[in-house]
Amino acid sequence: MADGGRSGRRLIEPKLLELLVCPLTKGPLKWDPERAELVSAKARLAYPVRDGVPVLLPSEARPLDADQEQSGGHRKHLP
Repeated sequence: MADGGRSGRRLIEPKLLELLVCPLTKGPLKWDPERAELVSAKARLAYPVRDGVPVLLPSEARPLDADQEQSGGHRKHLP
């Protein structure tokens, strides 16, 4: 990925995304290009993507609840 960082917003190929599922729920994952994470809405977890490789380990996932509390208004759902 020596393209000057241009692929940072799109590290996951669409075909690969179709095949990947959450390891806990077996449900679909949604790509979050801003944070380079694969999000499982059902499990409320965000799995990191490091160097273009999805890390689908629950122990490495970030709980979505923590994101909403610690984001400091980063997400669209502001009070």
